[in-house]
Amino acid sequence: MTKFLLSFCVAVAALLSTPIAHANDYADLRVKATAARESLVTMLTNKDKRGPDQQKIVKDTADVVSAQLTKLKAPAGKDAQMKELVEVWGAFKKTREADLVPAILAGRDDEARKLAGGVQKERYTRVQELIGELGG
Repeated sequence: MTKFLLSFCVAVAALLSTPIAHANDYADLRVKATAARESLVTMLTNKDKRGPDQQKIVKDTADVVSAQLTKLKAPAGKDAQMKELVEVWGAFKKTREADLVPAILAGRDDEARKLAGGVQKERYTRVQELIGELGG
């Protein structure tokens, strides 16, 4: 009987901690997404921060967000928000890698600023909103 009660208590504790785990996972995702954006803003606003080291930081911080997204599961009833988050982040990252970083590295700062302050800002804002809706 004692083993049964102990097992039951452990199972209940695991179930109760699941929402906390989701919240922590999404809070961590928010921090990582912010770091990804900040690394790119640093590259855009500082011409001396466009070398290989900063380029690696820009790529790695975005890759970390993508990797974490593949590991996360949507909280109960939040599948649509999770699906949208993955889609919006994918579009954000694709534009970043295909258009924004190349514009910065080519010295087309006006074009890069327009892109960063336009569609990328909208996407980043939506990413943060969705992370909040998912518990972060």
